[in-house]
Amino acid sequence: GLHESLPIYSGGLGILAGDHCKAASDLGVPLIGVGLLYNHGYFRQRLNAAGQQEAIYERLDFTVAPIKAATNANGHDVIIKVELPGRQVSAKIWTVSVGRVTICLLDTDIEQNSAADRKFSSQLYGGDREMRVAQEIILGIGGVRALRAMGISPSVWHLNEGHSAFLTLELMRELVHGGLSFSEAMEAVASTCAFTTHTPVPAGNDAFSFEVMETFFSTYWPKLRLDRDSFLTLGSEEVNGQSMFSMTILALRMSRHANGVSALHGAVSRKMWESLWPSIPTAEIPIGSITNGVHVQTWVAPELATLFDEFLGARWRTHTGENPSWSKVAEIPDERLWEVHSALKAKLVEFARNRIKARRLRLGETPAMIRQADTLLDPKALTIGFARRFATYKRAKLLFRDIERLTRLVSDPDRPVQIIFAGKSHPADSAGKELIQQIVELSHQPELRGKIVFLENYDMAMARHLVQGVDIWLNNPRRPMEASGTSGQKAALNGVPNLSILDGWWCEGYDGTNGWAIGEPREYRDLDAQDDADSDSLYQLLEAVIVPSFYAGDFGSGADWQGIVKSSIISCAGLFSSQRMVEDYLQKIYRPTAETWLRFAADEFAIAKDRAAWRAKVERSWGQIWLEADSHQPTHLTVGEPLRVKARLQPGALAANELSVELIVQREDQSDEDCLKVVTMTGIGIEDGWLIYQGEIAPEVGGTFSYAVRVMPKYEALQGRAELDLVFWAVPITEKANAHRVSLRH
Repeated sequence: GLHESLPIYSGGLGILAGDHCKAASDLGVPLIGVGLLYNHGYFRQRLNAAGQQEAIYERLDFTVAPIKAATNANGHDVIIKVELPGRQVSAKIWTVSVGRVTICLLDTDIEQNSAADRKFSSQLYGGDREMRVAQEIILGIGGVRALRAMGISPSVWHLNEGHSAFLTLELMRELVHGGLSFSEAMEAVASTCAFTTHTPVPAGNDAFSFEVMETFFSTYWPKLRLDRDSFLTLGSEEVNGQSMFSMTILALRMSRHANGVSALHGAVSRKMWESLWPSIPTAEIPIGSITNGVHVQTWVAPELATLFDEFLGARWRTHTGENPSWSKVAEIPDERLWEVHSALKAKLVEFARNRIKARRLRLGETPAMIRQADTLLDPKALTIGFARRFATYKRAKLLFRDIERLTRLVSDPDRPVQIIFAGKSHPADSAGKELIQQIVELSHQPELRGKIVFLENYDMAMARHLVQGVDIWLNNPRRPMEASGTSGQKAALNGVPNLSILDGWWCEGYDGTNGWAIGEPREYRDLDAQDDADSDSLYQLLEAVIVPSFYAGDFGSGADWQGIVKSSIISCAGLFSSQRMVEDYLQKIYRPTAETWLRFAADEFAIAKDRAAWRAKVERSWGQIWLEADSHQPTHLTVGEPLRVKARLQPGALAANELSVELIVQREDQSDEDCLKVVTMTGIGIEDGWLIYQGEIAPEVGGTFSYAVRVMPKYEALQGRAELDLVFWAVPITEKANAHRVSLRH
């Protein structure tokens, strides 16, 4: 999602990818993007007279689109091929220049392909499961071949969501073809791949039946020197009793770095995928987090940017991630900030009126109704914006849960409130489309008419008007199903405070001065109870806090309201910029992954070969290990009182320096996974053939503690402690029973 002139995006994830590339360009990060060139893009949304969403697909005009064909040294188009069942499909490579970053887009709508195969790059989110897996083969396997054809050899492959995970198979195929065994190739590929998951919603994680995978990959897995079962194990998961091949599981298994897109989403993802690491506590599952951000230069209003230039200096434009620059927003006079916002709000009202008028003209409504569009919305009224993908978990109708309270809110002649809705539903999401229709119908009720409007065909152009022009940005997803969300970050950047559930990024962004938090930061078993509690909190905030605060001055120009506006910008603009986000990726993932790849690839992949041999040895020898420790009974400790534990180990065929014996302690009344403490125990000698270890922890807070002792593999080139998921949990020294797991997971 770079700009509305190239409509190959659907929403948040696509726009985030565009902002990521723009920030990489700003920072000079040598990044290249790979995607599909959807000739018909994502659909243009049209609402019929009944408020039903209609999807209109328009072919992209390549002669005016900001793209160009990639050519080789001989000036010929770059075309690659991928194998699909019974044939090869060709894809032409187009490029988009985003500053110093290039994006490569694959296009199958070329004369070399059959009519059916030309449709693979026809539209975003179109077709059945076979179409989907074919598109992901073209993206992943074809994407690797495209970069190779262009002479590009990345040291880091960033799988941005699981859709591209097949690229790991192609990287392994290359190495196996070059002489490595599959296990050696797997070690090497995992060292160069990083994976970002963007959704805690199961439906957002692609999975294909084994039958579909066999159809598409039966001739591919022999190239990896694998049989059917070994290949399918790479992504195997059980879904409602059926064996499926999960793209997310493949990506997690083939990447040594994985992250969610907010701190809460990282925790949710660790819980969601804990079955892949059954031997360790959830807190240690190797999925971290890097919170999303937005490209400041793309989303800040030009009028506001001019004001920033005056009071912040030019540095904010090139160093958007620096919070000290943004602190100078406090020096902007309230009246100047309000003057700019009022102008942006007037532009939004004019934009909305024109959009509504155009729809009424298209539907053939009466001249009176068409003229009425020119007076819709009050530029002085408190204006709430709600614009996003219409998925049911985002609860677009939460504000309508109590129509009487809502009617009182929007009908107060002295303190009017108006709400602008916008957003598309996935074409196959009947529930989402029904939500849109219901909101359109509600907006026509006499008591709400003119106070609530729905703008059709949400895109980046409309998004800019909304995040720059409304007074409040509303977001009320069902916690914890919003991985991050970025629309609220764009609003905050423009001085539009957030009114949001404490989910996704807002858990980190909200500080009590820069907006409002709806409901409590917890999950509910009873979803109706959650909706009741959150809607009541939403109404109370609007009735008792937000509306009175907005109208305490002159339509939002009061000092108290402007203080919230300034705090919104100061606290969020830098911290939630895509520049900060990409810097995090660079420091936490890109640089260490690149360095690891260089080590693994050196000397004809000597480390990869050594690791594969070591892994095989450890897995073969693990059943010979035995570990005993002091009793695991919960223990009450006071502050500073050390917990001392002894353990003894029979290492079997492994050497002591290949193993790490650890003491794990957690306070029993705390569920926060961050309170887990791990101490490496010290070897102190040998007794009767046992290796003896001891360790201690002195708690900083008193209480009752659970503890356990374990042994894990230790190897210099391990990239993550839990990488092998081989753990032996100690049995009490006094017991001679079978080894058992001491669970600290919950």
